[in-house]
Amino acid sequence: MFIAAWHVLTELAPWLLLGAAIAGVMHAWLPAGFLPRQLTGRRGVLNAVLLGVPLPLCSCGVIPTGLGLKKQGASDGATVGFLISTPQTGVDSILVTSAFLGWPFALFKLATATITGIVGGWLADAASQPVLPVLSDESPGQQPIANRFLAAVGHGLELIRSIWLWIVAGVLISAALETFVPAEGLTSLAGYGGLAGMVIALLISLPLYVCATASAPIAASLVAAGLPVGAALVFLMAGPATNVATLGAVYRTLGGRQLAIYLGTIIVGSFVGGLLFGWLIEVPAAIHSLHTHQTTWWSLTSAVLLLTIFGWFAVDDLRRWWRKRIANNQPTDGSAVVEVAVAGMTCGSCVAKLEKTVAADASVDSVEVTLHPGRVVAHGNIASEQLRQLVRRAGFTPS
Repeated sequence: MFIAAWHVLTELAPWLLLGAAIAGVMHAWLPAGFLPRQLTGRRGVLNAVLLGVPLPLCSCGVIPTGLGLKKQGASDGATVGFLISTPQTGVDSILVTSAFLGWPFALFKLATATITGIVGGWLADAASQPVLPVLSDESPGQQPIANRFLAAVGHGLELIRSIWLWIVAGVLISAALETFVPAEGLTSLAGYGGLAGMVIALLISLPLYVCATASAPIAASLVAAGLPVGAALVFLMAGPATNVATLGAVYRTLGGRQLAIYLGTIIVGSFVGGLLFGWLIEVPAAIHSLHTHQTTWWSLTSAVLLLTIFGWFAVDDLRRWWRKRIANNQPTDGSAVVEVAVAGMTCGSCVAKLEKTVAADASVDSVEVTLHPGRVVAHGNIASEQLRQLVRRAGFTPS
């Protein structure tokens, strides 16, 4: 299992770091207000999907990029549409899919992923409450290049910090599935025909980490072993778009309602696409070699770097937990309890940033910050207006 976990980590690490880098560059270089203008409303969902479809981002690489869009003012719908469509597509995965299963299958999958992303985004927008983004007063173009570079790195690290525990859980669960349900064993799904095969393919692909490019040869072998092409399409859509890390990140950032829309859209979309394709086109697929682990120097370096970052986060989170525990155990006789509602927080890194800012004030004994609902509760010799100023200093809006 340890070897399997290392294989999964070497696969996802380069893409996760790439996604964080893209999010950081967008944060530091795009003008303030650009993303809220382009990625809100029905047209914003379409723009987000069209932006994500050609990007060669894998399952975990899309997480920090999508969270970065949300944090900079993109709507829930645009974020969900981007997260649904991007990991299923990409120029590299389309080319690999066409090589294994033919161009009709590859183009049909591309169209299905695009439509699914748009529909999911529109549903997410319809179910969400609009939140005014908190924009910086300083345009990135006015900052020195060195400052923008540091801002990009810091933003990328904040995004990874907000989901790192989910990434670890996803690696371990995916490694367990790989150990006990290896890729070669998936060919046994051929015994389940039609709708049953699609259900089995969905149940296996939901928690599993597998990128769009790597899933193509597995799907080709499933089809060659006798599995209906519809079930293979379900595997190719649900596998890259869902895994434990992605589901946890969506829940932490957007909440349970948007997670339900995200999952429901992928499940219904993949089933409808699989049924339609099975009726319209027959794919004569030959058996190709299954996905194998190929560790390169850059994937190995990325995995070591990511483990180092996770270790840093673990130590820092443990230190913050210990300080909070000590503060909570101190006597609070005569101290005030002040609560302020907060707008503009979108993820766990926002919570950590606000908590750190308020806790650093000498008049605060302890602090609690929640994302849903957005609020901060401070204990100590602090006034309401002082707490509001601390909220503004952290970059959020007291309401």
